[in-house]
Amino acid sequence: MARFSQFAVAAAKMAFDDARLDPSTEEAERLGVLLGNGIGGLPDTEEGCRIMVAKGGMRMTPFFMPMVLPNMAASQVSLQFGLKGYSSTVITACAAATQAIGEAAEAIRRGALDVMVSGGTEGAITELGLAGFCVMRALSTRNDDPTKASRPFDAQRDGFVPSEGAGILILESLDHAQKRGATILAEVVGYGASADAFHIVAPDADGSGAVLAMKRALDEAGLSSSEVDYINAHGTSTPLNDATESLAIKRLFGDYAYKVPISSNKSMIGHLLGAAGGVEAIASVKTIMEGIIPPTSNYENADPACDLDYVPNVARRKEVRVVLSNSFGFGGQNACLVFRKFEG
Repeated sequence: MARFSQFAVAAAKMAFDDARLDPSTEEAERLGVLLGNGIGGLPDTEEGCRIMVAKGGMRMTPFFMPMVLPNMAASQVSLQFGLKGYSSTVITACAAATQAIGEAAEAIRRGALDVMVSGGTEGAITELGLAGFCVMRALSTRNDDPTKASRPFDAQRDGFVPSEGAGILILESLDHAQKRGATILAEVVGYGASADAFHIVAPDADGSGAVLAMKRALDEAGLSSSEVDYINAHGTSTPLNDATESLAIKRLFGDYAYKVPISSNKSMIGHLLGAAGGVEAIASVKTIMEGIIPPTSNYENADPACDLDYVPNVARRKEVRVVLSNSFGFGGQNACLVFRKFEG
């Protein structure tokens, strides 16, 4: 099993345990999985190429293809837990996990399923993966001080810091959750997605794609921008993304953009690529549960293009009812979720 698939299976097991939900006691046809992923089994692709060059193709593992395919993480979760209702994968770069959660919630709302295992997984820290991002100047070069390298919205940011892992949630219909007496942590009340149609890697400079995705998410939730208590930003620590995301927030939120707290988890855990939105969805829900907004670490130097409240360096206690979580990816992929406190 490829590393990204192992992450997914492990995280799904933890999510089921946390939800106190035993899938073996449920109707298998009403349970599904929808995961986000960016690159698939890149370590296994690398290793397969090495073996082929050194020893010939017939010395490669016969499991090569099933290991590297991006859909295999969801397939492995389906196999391991007996989920027969649905299995699919969203491959939209760094927006993948957020888009997967949004689409999973929509599937439940349509009545097709009762439970969806959803989020994202990534295991792509390899020589090839790092070289690919380095040659396009996407990564931070602050190698002499790595703890300060990821600094979203800071004037001296110079690229992102890659990481890997999985973030997975259990989504349920309200009726199913209440019938089994589940502890409901939050509601997914809004989802929006859009495309920049601008450039293969750079965001649209006017932030219009991000504005559209955020607006669609809020519209579906039936909320105004002034009702958002916290924004979990995409915040990659790249010069272009952070300035564009800040501009998009200002365009949609108006004067309230300067009042709403915004922070980036990537300042502390790096960028999980296709899995980022899954981990950030969990952080968004935990913010609602705990009333603690995580900080943007390493924010030390103000950037005129990033002049909002980024909760610099110190977590903040605040009652949070509504969170907007943003994810944007290469290819002009934009996806946003709105989480709300469940009030019965």
